[in-house]
Amino acid sequence: MLRVCSLLVLGALGLAGPVRAQVFDGPLVVIDGDTFDVGHTRVRLYGVDAPEIDQSCTNPSGVAWDCGTWVSAEVRARFEGQKVRCEEVVQDLYGRSVARCSLRGKDLGRTLVQEGLALAYRKYSMAYDLEEKGAVVAGRGLHAYVMERPEDYRRAVRADRVAQNPAPDPACMIKGNINSKGRRIYHMPGQEHYDRTSIRLSNGERWFCTEAGARTAGWRRAKR
Repeated sequence: MLRVCSLLVLGALGLAGPVRAQVFDGPLVVIDGDTFDVGHTRVRLYGVDAPEIDQSCTNPSGVAWDCGTWVSAEVRARFEGQKVRCEEVVQDLYGRSVARCSLRGKDLGRTLVQEGLALAYRKYSMAYDLEEKGAVVAGRGLHAYVMERPEDYRRAVRADRVAQNPAPDPACMIKGNINSKGRRIYHMPGQEHYDRTSIRLSNGERWFCTEAGARTAGWRRAKR
C-alpha cells in the first residue's frame, strides 16, 4: 500500500513512473537553480523549487531585479564541478531524473533551502519545510526580498501564453502538443494538463476539432 500511495503522490503535477533506487554520481554542471547535469544525467532536484531564470523579485526599495539569474549564478559559483551523488526518486514528464543529491555527505536540497537559494516544494515533499521557515525568519538569500513562489510564477506564465494563443475556432478545442521527446499527444478540455498546454504552430503543433481527426493525424490522447 505504501508503494501505491507513493506512486499516486509522485504521479501528480508532472511526475511519472515507478519509484526507483537508481544511484549515480559525477561532477555537477548547473543548468539553473534546481536543475543540473550530473555526468550524462539531467537532474531535477527533488523537494525544492528555485526561481526561474527569467523570474524577477523586488528589493526593499521596490525595484525589480533578476533574482532567477542571480540564484543560478550563486549555485554555479558554489557547486559547479564538484562531485555529487544522487539517488533517483522518479522521472518526470520531461525525461529528467528527479533525485536527491548529496555533496560531501550533505543533502544539497537542504543546503539550498537553508541558504535561501530555493524554496521547499511542498507539493512533493515536506522534507525541507523547517529549513525554509528558518531561512525566512533569518531573511537569508531570496527571503530578504519580495518574490512570487516559482510554481505560481510558472502558472501565470502558462496562463498568459494560453491567453495569447487561443483556439482559432471555438469548435476545435483539442490541443495537439509535441513533447520534448517528439511524441505527439493531444489534450482534451478538462484533462489535467490541458490548461497549461500552449500550442506553438511554428513547432508543428496544432488544434483539432475531433479526436478521430487527431488520431488520424498521428497524435495519441494524453493519459491524464
